[in-house]
Amino acid sequence: MPDRERSCCFTGHRASKLPWGFNERDARCIELKRRIADAAEAVYGAGVRYYICGMANGCDLYFAEAVLELRGRHSDVTLEAAVPFEGQAARWEGELRQRYERVMDQCDYHTLVSREFTPGCYQRRNHYMVDSSSVLIAAYDGRSGGTMSTMLYAMRQGLEIIEIQV
Repeated sequence: MPDRERSCCFTGHRASKLPWGFNERDARCIELKRRIADAAEAVYGAGVRYYICGMANGCDLYFAEAVLELRGRHSDVTLEAAVPFEGQAARWEGELRQRYERVMDQCDYHTLVSREFTPGCYQRRNHYMVDSSSVLIAAYDGRSGGTMSTMLYAMRQGLEIIEIQV
């Protein structure tokens, strides 16, 4: 694992919580993806080379894909998939599951937090990502939930937080 000071993790909402849902052609989604990519590029400019993604649908996959594009321009970029439990995407439908598997195949590292689903596996995944990073990029709409909890934990741990309004 690289130096924590050169590592960044991400948190954001699942597609079902986004105003446009799974419609990624919506202009708001396109704009959010651009801002996520810009944030990933900005932390690269500040010295980050290692990115960690929780691999949920929605914003996590947007982030992972942005980092993969960044890696296409900068060969020193590394992407880690922090997976909360085995079979995270097992119940996802066709195209979404294929997308998840494509991204997983392109990740440099995979960390499995739990073999099976447990009530706390997502939180343990989020804490692992924060504890391994110095920067958190958060796509956040102000509502309580996992994204807010991850941001609060990151604040307590002293991470720099780059908040992207959804």
